[in-house]
Amino acid sequence: MTYKELLETSAKQVGNVVCMGLDVKPEILPYGEKGVRHQLNTYFQQLFRRMNLSGLLPAAFKPNIGYYAVLDNPREEEFSGSLALADLFDLLENFFPNTPIILDSKRGDIATSSRNYADEAFKRWGANAVTVAPYMGSDSVGPFIQDSKVGTYVLNRTSNPGGKDLQNLMLRTGVPLYEAVADQIIAYNARRGHVGAVVGATNLDELKAIAQRYADQSVPLLIPGVGSQGGSATEVMTILREVDYPLPLVRINSSSSLTHPWKKDPAPDDWLDRCEGSLRALIEECSL
Repeated sequence: MTYKELLETSAKQVGNVVCMGLDVKPEILPYGEKGVRHQLNTYFQQLFRRMNLSGLLPAAFKPNIGYYAVLDNPREEEFSGSLALADLFDLLENFFPNTPIILDSKRGDIATSSRNYADEAFKRWGANAVTVAPYMGSDSVGPFIQDSKVGTYVLNRTSNPGGKDLQNLMLRTGVPLYEAVADQIIAYNARRGHVGAVVGATNLDELKAIAQRYADQSVPLLIPGVGSQGGSATEVMTILREVDYPLPLVRINSSSSLTHPWKKDPAPDDWLDRCEGSLRALIEECSL
């Protein structure tokens, strides 16, 4: 099965296009008394079991590698964060088989270094897709897009406020840089068929224009920025339908609003209920 087929199949099976970000902060999660790896493993087991029992099945998951790498202490030969991420991949594959796992690592280099990063994501972690930075060009992105069984999401117009600093710079051709990047993504996808774009939910006019360009080209979309960053899943879905974008190819991501909606406070006694409520609401908003 190609990555594009996996996207389409998984979305249709669960009836939504939700991507659940798994960017956790151990200090505000339950089960913190027995070490980070045990804490995260127990937390995710409880959460995923509740999701299965409640029939709340997202169409993708997206752990950000930085949230786990920061928990390692390599100089002390301690790798609890990386081991917790490995446990997480195992849990996801067991609880949610055939659901895409997007490793959010935003890699970007050239030659052998870029090949190593691709192997890290696909061969070592076993991710179905990865995020990459575009600004070193085709010899940077190239190693990630060789295999149609895995996907690559190229940063296009991101959801963070500082994204405009470079992405909105006007070129001599009279178009912003992010549009030139979109043209390159379309070209990558035309050759490979499984290259997507990261386009944030916080700039709706730009999202609409980009999604319109991608609709006819069947470019997969990963849309962060919903929830804590202020984006609206309902507005995003409305825009995608207006431009006739093929919905099974999109994944609308929310992270902290789903995994710890209590934000900076210690986990409340009803934390599972609160996570379930947030996920249920997003799945309803992102239903096919």
